[in-house]
Amino acid sequence: MTAPTLPPLSREVRLAAVPEGLPRPEHFRVLEQPLPVPGEGEVLVRNTYFQVFPALRILVAGGAEGAPFPGLGPGDTLFGPAVGEVVARPGTAGPPVGSLVSHFLGWREYAVVPAEQCVLLDDGALPDPAAHLSQGSLAYTALTRVAGLRPGETVFVSGGAGGIGSVAGRIARLLGAGRVIGSTGSPAKAERMTDGLGYDAVVLRDPEHSFSDRLAEAAPEGIDVFVDMVGGEQLRAAVRAARPGARFVLIGTLAGQLSGKGGGATAPVEIDTFQLVVKRITMRGISGLDHPEAQGEWTGKFGAWLRSGEITFPHVRIAGIHNAPAALHELMDGQHLGTVVVEL
Repeated sequence: MTAPTLPPLSREVRLAAVPEGLPRPEHFRVLEQPLPVPGEGEVLVRNTYFQVFPALRILVAGGAEGAPFPGLGPGDTLFGPAVGEVVARPGTAGPPVGSLVSHFLGWREYAVVPAEQCVLLDDGALPDPAAHLSQGSLAYTALTRVAGLRPGETVFVSGGAGGIGSVAGRIARLLGAGRVIGSTGSPAKAERMTDGLGYDAVVLRDPEHSFSDRLAEAAPEGIDVFVDMVGGEQLRAAVRAARPGARFVLIGTLAGQLSGKGGGATAPVEIDTFQLVVKRITMRGISGLDHPEAQGEWTGKFGAWLRSGEITFPHVRIAGIHNAPAALHELMDGQHLGTVVVEL
């Protein structure tokens, strides 16, 4: 394959200043840099899509002890999941020129990626290449590998309108859940969730009403599986609503990440551990690095479900890297439903 003509410059998003509270567009800079040159054992990828995700709040605040990725300081380029095309490979290691790959060096137009960190993608596995940025694999892993969802069970998904939650409801339904309940803070998002995203009921956050009472109304017979993206009062409410033998899978801590206080790296909550004991509740945290064997299985099912119309990829596309800092602010502000994708 003939190598494509490459530009002399590439744009990337860098952290300009560590924010106090939630990050805003002025905390970032979009800069032009000379096109990076790959060395032996590396490939140059022209990114076509990258994902904007809420955990960036923790990274731009300096990171957190025990987190799988390092924190960022002023002048550092942001990073995150990306999909792109290999446009240069000086050696023989890694995917050849023209390959579709995923990697973790988004937030730039061109990325030099170590060959072993590139995941070769089947160009026809999903009908839309951007769908490789879906976080549905984490929801699928939570429900199949960790919670062991059984037919007829009741599932509660906190943060049901986010990148993971917006597909988790339909996945739970396709895996045989009897009732699926989600949560959000937006009536408009709640309507979307019950109109096509697999949710039977949605519990709205309302500071004037008890979330626990509202969850009890939505799940009068209790919940069997809890997929948690939020923590805080919603985790506490789930403990109260849990049926004997309930399984909790903790994926995110949006209660802390979206708080205007601190750096988003903590999400303390007081729960009744007596209830954990008497109800025999199991609780386990997972990350996207767990159960790598599930990724191929998920991609196959996701592609088939997308083509049959049994599932969708709820997402928002933001055009242009120059709009990426504003997209992060909008995500933190709760303006979008589903995964936020920047298209280059």
